[in-house]
Amino acid sequence: MSLYTPIMIHIKRNLIFSLERRKREGILITENVPIRLRVNFDGDRLDIQTGYRIDLKKWDSDKELVKNGAFNKLGQSSSSINSRLLELKVSIQDLFSEYERLEKFPNKEDIREAVKKIKSKGKSESNPISKNSFEDVFDEFVRQNGRLNNWTNATFTKFSAVKKHLLGFKQNLSFKDLDEEGMSDYIYYLQKDKEMKNSTVKKQLGFLKWFLRWSFEKNFHNNDSFKSFRPKIKDSSKPVIFLTEEEKAKIFNYKIPSTKLYLEKTRDLLKFLCYTGLRYSDAYNLRRSNIKDNHIEIVTVKTSDSLNIELNKHSSAILEKYQDIPFKDDKALPVISNQKLNEYIKELGALAEIDTPVTLTHYSGNKRIDEVIPKHELLSTHVGRRSFICSALSIGIPVQVVMKWTGHSDYKAMKPYIDIADKTKKNAMEKFNLL
Repeated sequence: MSLYTPIMIHIKRNLIFSLERRKREGILITENVPIRLRVNFDGDRLDIQTGYRIDLKKWDSDKELVKNGAFNKLGQSSSSINSRLLELKVSIQDLFSEYERLEKFPNKEDIREAVKKIKSKGKSESNPISKNSFEDVFDEFVRQNGRLNNWTNATFTKFSAVKKHLLGFKQNLSFKDLDEEGMSDYIYYLQKDKEMKNSTVKKQLGFLKWFLRWSFEKNFHNNDSFKSFRPKIKDSSKPVIFLTEEEKAKIFNYKIPSTKLYLEKTRDLLKFLCYTGLRYSDAYNLRRSNIKDNHIEIVTVKTSDSLNIELNKHSSAILEKYQDIPFKDDKALPVISNQKLNEYIKELGALAEIDTPVTLTHYSGNKRIDEVIPKHELLSTHVGRRSFICSALSIGIPVQVVMKWTGHSDYKAMKPYIDIADKTKKNAMEKFNLL
């Protein structure tokens, strides 16, 4: 009997999950960031795309997992994502153990092949809805995502329109119809038959890709053409419509005619938005219990963020004006519907002669269309929030402070406002040349 005992080789390895650091125009992306698995082994390194994405604030970098209870943009839960991440990690560890047993070293291609197998696991498994129609799966997508993401009625209405466009595009539409050629035909249908602007077409394509990713992940189909489908749809950025200090003064100092006294409440609401940065939905739901000695405490309707917004003399004056007037549900302001308020804000802007011409550019297919519209026709409740941000940045309030008031989570959404503030400050400095 031999006394020789073979010595098993040991492959040094380290597996780390992290979010990719990606930048757009020099600004770090913090939303919908890819989750990457980095495999370090025996002096070599391989980065693996897990196929999952998550917002930076929902990622636990210490535990290398999605935070408990979080969901990503596709409605995938932390439990389902983390279980697949763990499964991927264990599979690669098992691969290394098997190679150690065989006294061999794996190469990058061996690891990639193992990853491919684990990612494809279950794709061919049956699904109780897979035999149902495309329409049935879409309804299930809406049902699940609506529940998980607390969709508003407006969002359900939006996806009802998406479904109508898809089923109008082709009778008995199926997943196999939506290969690259099929999606190209769908875009052409939206542009020509539905006469949509390119900006709207891009939104519709985004909704379709969301649905196709979700249904692919849920094993309702195996058509992954949507992953590589990136058509060039010509579009132009929208101008940020906000009120300058001069325009605010014209509106706030305008003497409202006795026949239009309903515009006084409209002006008060607009002024409150301009000096708090609140969205209309949060001003609509603002209750007296949200008002403290010198600040407002709210949980936003759109993002469920908890915000603490200090009051200034302008916002305080509006609250004091209505503090003794009873409103339904103990609301703090004389709010009306968003649609009606938008109509009144446009009317108020026209009376106050907010008439600066604004050029709007959009594309329909390859055709460029320019429209020149007086500014008051573009005013809405959201102009208050935009005006607040632009004013705050222009007077030198740090962007981090403004983001705490508005609830913005990254600089991407703030960049257009920062550009405007920089231009405003430059123009202000040039006024010294006139002295």
